[in-house]
Amino acid sequence: MNCGYKFRQTIPESRRVVIKIGSRVIVGRTGRPDNSRISAVVTQLAKMHREGYELMVVSSGSIAAGMEALKLPQRPMAVPDIQMCAAVGQGRLMARYSEYFDKEKIMVGQMLLTHDDFEHKIRLANMRRTMDHMLQARIIPIINENDVVADEELKAYMSLGDNDHLASLVARQVRADLLIMLSTTDGLRAPIKGGRTVRVPHVEKIDRSIMKLVRPPEGESLSKGGMDSKLRAAQACTKAGCNVVVANGRKKDVLLNVISGCDEGTLFMASPD
Repeated sequence: MNCGYKFRQTIPESRRVVIKIGSRVIVGRTGRPDNSRISAVVTQLAKMHREGYELMVVSSGSIAAGMEALKLPQRPMAVPDIQMCAAVGQGRLMARYSEYFDKEKIMVGQMLLTHDDFEHKIRLANMRRTMDHMLQARIIPIINENDVVADEELKAYMSLGDNDHLASLVARQVRADLLIMLSTTDGLRAPIKGGRTVRVPHVEKIDRSIMKLVRPPEGESLSKGGMDSKLRAAQACTKAGCNVVVANGRKKDVLLNVISGCDEGTLFMASPD
């Protein structure tokens, strides 16, 4: 299906797609991973996989899964406590993904990365080779930041921004055609009269006027990314020639709508320098 939205006519032609899943997309109000939400996302990914798309998933949620297992009422603030939650939760999060993808008869593999992996030539080459080999074998990489060892990132207020920056790094390194960032917002919003806001359907170039639309992220207990980090991630990707869509991951069939070229979320159009 192609929705025919004029600014998105090339989106269905994308072959290599990175999907970033924010914490709040798959975590319920209780702070625990919501199996029904994970299942809904996997069902869409499975359909895309069967249609021939090469998919890589960057998923947050390990800390929330660890909080659930450890019965913590709220997200801890101390770095060692956060790392403990990530250590306990990552395996549990991956087990959920494996369970639902197994039902679709699709193999997945786990990759835990840090910012340093992208700055070390040998590690970067190994990472690229592994990803390419997995995609050739029709295995979907499930990628997350390795919070257990990412001490500096955690100390710097989780500098990868709820995996927004990590997803951008992955998309650029594998030369993805499209990065879809799933959040709990319908995309970038612009103010209108009466103190209301309206969704921005597409952005041709992320400049100062676009950055000014972003409000500072409010205090979050589960996720650490806001629209500001998504804009910075999108800016890096679009400059590298990759289209980016930010959309509401809780909406029914949102991934299928995006990949069909429908007017869903906000499209940040590739604009290489």
